[in-house]
Amino acid sequence: MALTRDFKETIKRRVESDPEFANVLLNEAIDLMLDGDSATAKLILRDLVNATVGFERLAEEVRKPSKSLHRMLSASGNPNMDNLSAIFATIKKTLHVRIDTTVTAV
Repeated sequence: MALTRDFKETIKRRVESDPEFANVLLNEAIDLMLDGDSATAKLILRDLVNATVGFERLAEEVRKPSKSLHRMLSASGNPNMDNLSAIFATIKKTLHVRIDTTVTAV
């Protein structure tokens, strides 16, 4: 039988060994959110939070209970814009990145 690694742990190790991977996850979450696929975007954000800031520290930063944040970032969660903005700002600060947006015609 093949050995498997916990998915969260795999993402966390990849982020630790390849910081650019965290940036790619953040960009993907943003693109999905803007493209209307909020369910997948929230799941990627949840993985990114687990791999970087962690839900306890995120809860302190955004002044929301971690349990509420877990619910918000579930596929069926319904975070409001203020909460999403605070989550993105905390991740951005943790990763030491600036989010640039470019609008191009399709």
